Amino acid sequence: MLLDVRTYTCRPGTLKAHLAVYEKYGKAPQTRHLGQPLAYMTTETGNPNQYIHIWQYENAGDRETKRAAMQADPD
Repeated sequence: MLLDVRTYTCRPGTLKAHLAVYEKYGKAPQTRHLGQPLAYMTTETGNPNQYIHIWQYENAGDRETKRAAMQADPD
């Protein structure tokens, strides 16, 4: 199993707006190709402008195939 863990930092005060845009435009095409994320997290403590998401794949080839399909999606 391969876990793809990513931490993103938004401009101060824009995290909620950023996540709302993702929910509206990005989540459907992304989950259509990658499946549901293992985790999509914000923090109660620490940097309030960061979020983390974790996607799981069978291996690096599985990740490459799924991400290529996602990038080819016009949505």
